[in-house]
Amino acid sequence: MESKQAGFDRILGFSIPEHDARGRIVRLGPVLDEILGAHDYPPALKNLLSEALVLCALMGGLLKRESSQLTMQAQTKGGVVELLVCDFRDGELRGYLKHDQERFDQLGADTSLETLFGEGYLAITFDIAELGERYQGIVPLEGDSLTSAVEHYFERSEQVPTLFRTAVRGGPSGYVAGGMLVQHMADGEEGGERLQARADHPEWEHVSIMAGSIRDDELVDQNLQPEEIVWRLFHEESQVRVVQGAQLSRGCRCSTVHFEQVLARFPKEDRRDMQDENGIILVDCAFCSREFPIQD
Repeated sequence: MESKQAGFDRILGFSIPEHDARGRIVRLGPVLDEILGAHDYPPALKNLLSEALVLCALMGGLLKRESSQLTMQAQTKGGVVELLVCDFRDGELRGYLKHDQERFDQLGADTSLETLFGEGYLAITFDIAELGERYQGIVPLEGDSLTSAVEHYFERSEQVPTLFRTAVRGGPSGYVAGGMLVQHMADGEEGGERLQARADHPEWEHVSIMAGSIRDDELVDQNLQPEEIVWRLFHEESQVRVVQGAQLSRGCRCSTVHFEQVLARFPKEDRRDMQDENGIILVDCAFCSREFPIQD
């Protein structure tokens, strides 16, 4: 009940037909704490992963087909953070990062994107289960934040004017992270050929200015429902449609059965090399930081 009262762990979708725009708002609370609690991350890396999870939930909230999945992966060369992975499927959200603790301890106050990731790239993959289709976009990890890198992805790969805003607040009582996505819907997108999607389209300019006025404290304010945020930003529009999206949960899909199925794909010789002296293959799940002993 507390999660719903604070607007936690759910996606709110909205559209503004007059200006050919749509959006998503999300605020993570208990689910975020559960994901972060699986590892002992320093605060700066908790902030980074929180931001990534918000972005993943916002983009995943655009998926319309059941069992479709959105995966976001940051891979680096020479960075303190070596790997960051998040994914979203049917409201299930999970994520983790791998980092060099010794090098991180030497950073001091410098936790910029370039320092954390070095030379790296961001890959965003959409798996459309019903159609059996997969498409992926890759962009450099550039800019001031993961949020700006994701905006760059939509500009380059999707060619859809898109605005993202994210905010993270941590403290003794836990972490809260919020975000908003707003997109210009190209002419002809509904059932027809995409005719145009321009960042300088007058309808988009209007919506992006209004959406861009959102403050960080509003995104993480537990006393402010997502519906109220939409009202604050767009109450002067002639029509705003709001629809409840997915309720979010921590969605690590690891299990003994799952790992048995994965291992069954390996040749017997390879599985034998993985075994310990008792014939056990110990599988570590990076998402939930649990170990699964598999008897081959």
